[in-house]
Amino acid sequence: MKIVMMGTGYVGLVTGTCFADSGNDVTCVDINAQKIAMLKDGDVPIYEPGLTEMIQHNAEQGRLKFTTDVSTCVPDAKCIFLAVGTPQGDDGSANLSYLFSAADAIAPYLRPDAVVIVKSTVPVGTNRKIANRLRELTGRTVDVASNPEFLKEGCAIDDFTKPDRVVVGCDREDVADVVHDLYKPFLRTEKPYLVMGLESAEMTKYVANCLLATKISFINEMANLCERVGADINEVRRGIGHDQRIGFAFLFPGVGYGGSCFPKDVRALSSVAAEKGMRMQMLEAVDEINNRQKNVLFEKITARFGASLKGKKIAVWGLAFKPRTDDIREAPALVLLEQLIEAGAEVHVHDPVAMENVQKEIGDKVRYHEHHYDTLEGADAMAIVTEWNEYRNPDFAYIKHKLKAPVIFDGRNLYDPSRMAKEGITYLGVGLSSEKK
Repeated sequence: MKIVMMGTGYVGLVTGTCFADSGNDVTCVDINAQKIAMLKDGDVPIYEPGLTEMIQHNAEQGRLKFTTDVSTCVPDAKCIFLAVGTPQGDDGSANLSYLFSAADAIAPYLRPDAVVIVKSTVPVGTNRKIANRLRELTGRTVDVASNPEFLKEGCAIDDFTKPDRVVVGCDREDVADVVHDLYKPFLRTEKPYLVMGLESAEMTKYVANCLLATKISFINEMANLCERVGADINEVRRGIGHDQRIGFAFLFPGVGYGGSCFPKDVRALSSVAAEKGMRMQMLEAVDEINNRQKNVLFEKITARFGASLKGKKIAVWGLAFKPRTDDIREAPALVLLEQLIEAGAEVHVHDPVAMENVQKEIGDKVRYHEHHYDTLEGADAMAIVTEWNEYRNPDFAYIKHKLKAPVIFDGRNLYDPSRMAKEGITYLGVGLSSEKK
């Protein structure tokens, strides 16, 4: 099938490439000529494991193309995906200007049986607005479907090719069948293809992300309480996780969530509710708890060293908002770095892939190191913010040797406190019983 993917961001690139890899003829469109030139040269502007190789392979095979010109690809396309950004506005609502611009761009070239599929995360009612806009521009009814994405950065290709489910919102069964044909290669293990109304599909995306964010904020608040009452959140998590009604997923305490989805979607759904005269008190609390949780490591550091960190050297491991991505949007590490810098600390950092993005964001306010051990030389303490695999089983004797004082502030609870005690390392995690007050 001939497919056009409007937008070459994270969702557009992964979706377009995976469809090309299953035999479709896919053209990815973007208004950013520099990005398109990069992609044509085989350079991928985002980090996602396996994506570069897959893009290069399908481009070489002629199934994946890149252009800035919609007139060369939309007329022949059966399916046109809208996968452009919907960034958060100043009031917390989703900015839909890029989405409607994309709809305007494709309208003159749509063939009569084309299906426009909205992949972007959008407020309830947006798909109908897109359909109305296309009707006004073309003078006919254009089929529009909602197909929300559920990709996790760092394992997006697996998530796409081995989905838990595929959700499609539409008004006509024929439209659902067209989209189903695209996804059949990825549903051979009997994973469900769920067809529902447009509004229900739009809500499904928001509700899923908001519930996951809620679980994270909940366990973080419980972790903070555990510290104060002398309980251990790791033991508590095991105690509740074996309850099948609860499970273990997204119940790992830490320094809060970040990225392009959870923070934005929690606020956007609250904004949608406000427009309908309803206040989302739980989501407001989720957002507030998360913002506060990003301060936890700094509070632990200053509790040990004092409010002024002048003359202190702090090593920070992990800058991306999560492992296996270079995405630093709303990353907890950025909050910690700014706090450390403002308090006068000398900050040395490492991340396997996100350092370039951080340098673009904050410049040379911190020192960047190609190897994580190099951050430790003469440091007064180290702090872990992102749980990259290479941080999980380090040489603790070497860490102790490199640090001026053997102190680890662990925002992801990677290590066993009893082992740290045996190693002679002061270990301060999140919600651990050793920190009872």
